[in-house]
This record gives sequence, C-alpha cells and structure tokens, in this order.
Amino acid sequence: MDRFFYNLGRKVGPGVRKAKWLWHSITGDEADVIKFEYEVGQDLACEVRSQVGSDRLPQNVKMLNEIGRQLALRVANKSRTFSFEPITGAEPNAFALPGGFIFVASSLVELCERNRDEVAFILGHEMAHVIRRHAMDRIIRNSAITAASRAVPIRNMLAGWLRNVGVQFLESAYSRKLESEADKLAVYLVNAAGFDAHAGAQLLGRLEKLSSEVGKFEPGNYFSSHPPFKDRIENINRLLRRLEI
Repeated sequence: MDRFFYNLGRKVGPGVRKAKWLWHSITGDEADVIKFEYEVGQDLACEVRSQVGSDRLPQNVKMLNEIGRQLALRVANKSRTFSFEPITGAEPNAFALPGGFIFVASSLVELCERNRDEVAFILGHEMAHVIRRHAMDRIIRNSAITAASRAVPIRNMLAGWLRNVGVQFLESAYSRKLESEADKLAVYLVNAAGFDAHAGAQLLGRLEKLSSEVGKFEPGNYFSSHPPFKDRIENINRLLRRLEI
C-alpha cells in the first residue's frame, strides 16, 4: 500500500495541489461544502459496504446509534449529520468518511467491554475527523483527482478510486497532529454529551497495559498506526486537568 501511494504521488505531482484547489473552490458557502461532503461520503459508504460485512446484531446497531445521537446533539454546526454502522471483522477498527458516515467494527465495541463511555470516545474521535475535515482532505490528497476532473462527477471518481485502493486505506492513521486533535475534540464531545470524559484515557490505559503483556493483546492496525498509547493518555490527561474535569 505504501508503494502504491509513493507511485501515485510521483504520477500526480502538481495535480495534488490542483485537487486541493478544486475541493476548496467548489463553493464559497459552508452549507454547500457540508452538502458536497455528504454526497461524496454517501457514494464512498456504498463502496465500503460492498467490501466489508455489516453487523446486523440489534444490540450493536442500537448501542452505536444511541451513543452517536447523544454525541451528535452536541456538535455546534447543526448542518452536519452523522450515521453509525457496525461492521464485522476480527480486527478492531473504526473509520470515518466525509459527510459523517462512521463505521465501527463490533470487535472494537467488545474491546471497549461494551462500556458506553469508552465507545463514546471512539465515536467522538472519528466524528472529530469529519468535523475538522481531516477525512475529506486526506481522501482528496491521496486520490488522483486533478482540476481537469471538473468535467466529470467527482463523487463517482472517488468511489472508483476507493474500489481500487481498498477499505484498508481508510483504516490507516492520520498524522500524529491530526490524531491528537481528534482525541482532544472527542474529549469535549464526550463530556458535553454527558459521558465520562476520562473514558478515553481509561480505555487507552487498559490497552497499554494489555499490550505490554506478551500474548494478551495485539493492537492491530487501528491502534498500532495511531500515536503511542502513552502519548495519547498524557495529552488527554493534560486536557482534563486544564478543563478541571
């Protein structure tokens, strides 16, 4: 996968800058940007569903939707909408698409020991990637869209691109700075929605301890590609002290 993006970067070259220009110039209106993101995410979500298995267990669907709705109520921009879908798979992971489409592996819910506060932190973290536009910017930056693409539907192009690169791309981490930013906003959302703001540090602390014991826990791509547990815990606790929570 890394080699793919290396080759893609060489091929696209200055086109990436044009792609970002195209994305930022589609509108001068915040509502239109959110609408565009939603339409892009809707197409990408259809492609994701064709590549991964949906978890239809009522208790998992209900848990994600209930927690997600509570968090979404605390998002300042009411033009944004979010949906939460459990997916199957042994490896615990979660990812966000532009427009607020959040996918969470049921194995990650189990890893949280079905603790609603910890699940809320995971959902809040992924929602933050949408709110801060990390999800849209990363997809635009890593796809071969150029200014010349104006003549064809960008949405369809992105769905085709995801079909080629695979869902694994969505499961990879953002930069350390963006992951820390998502943790920070998740703490704010979790606290505002009435969940335990300490849940993120609690979950990460437990996983750090398990991962240090041979054979107890393999973090998988979702956690191993993020910043180290210790750094994330320290950043969250620093924020909690500042907020006096």
